[in-house]
Amino acid sequence: MASPTPAGAEAVFPPFDVTTFPSQLLWLAISFGLLYYAIHRVIAPRFFGIVEAREVTVARDLDAASNARRQAEAASAAYDEALANATANAQALANEARDAMAAEADAKRKQLEAELAERLALAEETIATRKREAMANVRDIAEETATAIVERLIGKAPAPGAVAAALDARAQEATR
Repeated sequence: MASPTPAGAEAVFPPFDVTTFPSQLLWLAISFGLLYYAIHRVIAPRFFGIVEAREVTVARDLDAASNARRQAEAASAAYDEALANATANAQALANEARDAMAAEADAKRKQLEAELAERLALAEETIATRKREAMANVRDIAEETATAIVERLIGKAPAPGAVAAALDARAQEATR
């Protein structure tokens, strides 16, 4: 085939050849129409379907996260309340145990005090009895001792009633 340009003339780049513009415009319109149809009917619905699915997924995930946060806050509040109740119960049990031990210790202390008071009274009574017995013997011992001293000093024993009368007189002076 022969080229439309003369042999010595320069060849023109085909897209810039004015004689082929109508066919180029026709194929441009056909290509644009097919591309528009493919985008409008196939690619765009898939793209927007993916975007919508992602929006739904993100919204669902945000709702799930919000629900999980509310549940976590409720669980935290329930935990705090349970902890406060447990602390109060433990405090009450500790107070009851302390009061029970204090009452038991007080009862034991009172029992020991009563036993000690009883022992002390018995000991005081025993001491008083022994003191009375000793004091009764002191008079006899004093009389015997005074008789022995007088006999040793003067060489003869005094009259039995004289030493007793002197001791009685001295005891009366001491009580005045």
